[in-house]
Amino acid sequence: MINWFNIGKIVNTHGIKGEIRVLSTTDFPDQRFVKGNKIFAFAENSDQPLEFVIRSVRKHKNFYLLMLSDHDDINLVEKYKGMVLKVPKEQLLELPSDEFYYHEIIGCLVVTDTGEEIGTITDIYSPGANDIWAIKQASGKEILIPYIADVVIDVQIAAKKVTIHPMEGLLDA
Repeated sequence: MINWFNIGKIVNTHGIKGEIRVLSTTDFPDQRFVKGNKIFAFAENSDQPLEFVIRSVRKHKNFYLLMLSDHDDINLVEKYKGMVLKVPKEQLLELPSDEFYYHEIIGCLVVTDTGEEIGTITDIYSPGANDIWAIKQASGKEILIPYIADVVIDVQIAAKKVTIHPMEGLLDA
């Protein structure tokens, strides 16, 4: 079974020569949307991808305009509107040691530096300067912690464990 990761969505066509308008959902659009790269499109509620090779790319406003190999007419790409673009896990890029993919963090057990078990990371929010990790406690209560060096002191992806140093009041509610 292949694990797939979203990189964008085909939101419309552009012009009559077969360009598709893509809204990027990846942190690495300049590495993903490159001439010659393979991308995979999934229709809603389908697990069967359509494989494409990018023939050309250009940026237009907040979108990427892609031409796909063997698709040089609007009538050939019209049916792809609404499809989600994905790449397989093997195509994920190597991250620096202090950065993580969301799927690596979600599901990790969170403990304090004194060994107290806090709960499991269920979601990640990116409101601005730093990410916020949502932790669900055994009681069902949710705690939000900032992903900053003063709080998150160790992340062990292989062990699915995160150690934090809770600042005063962080775990109070």
